[in-house]
Amino acid sequence: MQHRRISKKRATLAGGAVVALVAAGLTFQTANASEGTAPPTLKPLTAAAAGNLASTLGDSLGGDAAGSYYDATSKTLVVNVVDEQAAETVREAGGRARLVENTLGELKDAAGTLTDRASLPGTSWAVDPVTNKLAVTADSTVVGAAWQKLSGVVKDLGGKAELSKVAGEFKPFVAGGDAITGPGGRCSLGFNVVKDGQPFFLTAGHCTAAIQTWSDAQGTPIGTNAGSSFPDNDYGLVQYAAGIAHPSEVDLYNGSAQAITGAGAATVGQQVTRSGSTTQVHSGQVTGLDATVNYGNGDIVNGLIQTTVCAEPGDSGGSLFAGSTALGLTSGGSGDCTAGGTTFFQPVPEALAAFGAQIG
Repeated sequence: MQHRRISKKRATLAGGAVVALVAAGLTFQTANASEGTAPPTLKPLTAAAAGNLASTLGDSLGGDAAGSYYDATSKTLVVNVVDEQAAETVREAGGRARLVENTLGELKDAAGTLTDRASLPGTSWAVDPVTNKLAVTADSTVVGAAWQKLSGVVKDLGGKAELSKVAGEFKPFVAGGDAITGPGGRCSLGFNVVKDGQPFFLTAGHCTAAIQTWSDAQGTPIGTNAGSSFPDNDYGLVQYAAGIAHPSEVDLYNGSAQAITGAGAATVGQQVTRSGSTTQVHSGQVTGLDATVNYGNGDIVNGLIQTTVCAEPGDSGGSLFAGSTALGLTSGGSGDCTAGGTTFFQPVPEALAAFGAQIG
């Protein structure tokens, strides 16, 4: 049979179903911290190299770690620290040290407080290393007693959290890279992968939670679910039907494709690109990691990448990437690609590890 090239896929669910791709809007402000200029001898880093350095330094600093982000202007990794000894460790490793007040441990404890006391539909929070605070966001549905409760908890956290409000409603968007469809909805394909020598693809878990069998945009059957996790996580695995081509690439919707050679972790400040079946290709910046989003109806997802990339229903499950590196699967958020918005992504390395798969 004729082989078809399938790229990213997302599903849009009918009625009150989850819409894959949740974009949430967070407002970040200047951090209350001192930041020195980069030493003249500091070696410029790519975003990928900065991410690798951030991971290494995070292990070295231990409890003194306070987050990091990539400064694209100076091409340096800015690493938050709480004392001069840790700052020296950062400088020796090739990073730019920045003294702040809150450690990552303290900010994660603050996130735990929010989970325990203010886990409300329409809310999200993520560590923002630029402000050195927990960025807490409420959508337009958080009003009255819910708003009072959330703002009270944030106030009690003092300098560890900052609250903002965003227009629209946090929801999953069903759609993505190349369109994939199923009974009652459409999503986007994320990345082609290999497991036990067989071809599969990743998409959003809220897509695979609602749809079991998938077809391409022309209605040709292409695969069946092999694994799914939603909520808490947002990833799903689909096994290809026989005879379907599965190149390791992302559709750029201009007649070309971006080859994908591996998966990696996102870095705050990194420029990233998303491909999805509703809005095609858009770019933006990573603004937070380890984000928690409450989509309502008990659908709380943890450990997400937060970005300024826009998305809309039908983009769910689609690809987030930087160059040839797979980073995330579109989960959801708020806003659209006319006015802009915030979108959250399930990290790809976590999904690969859960399914025992590799990019390929």
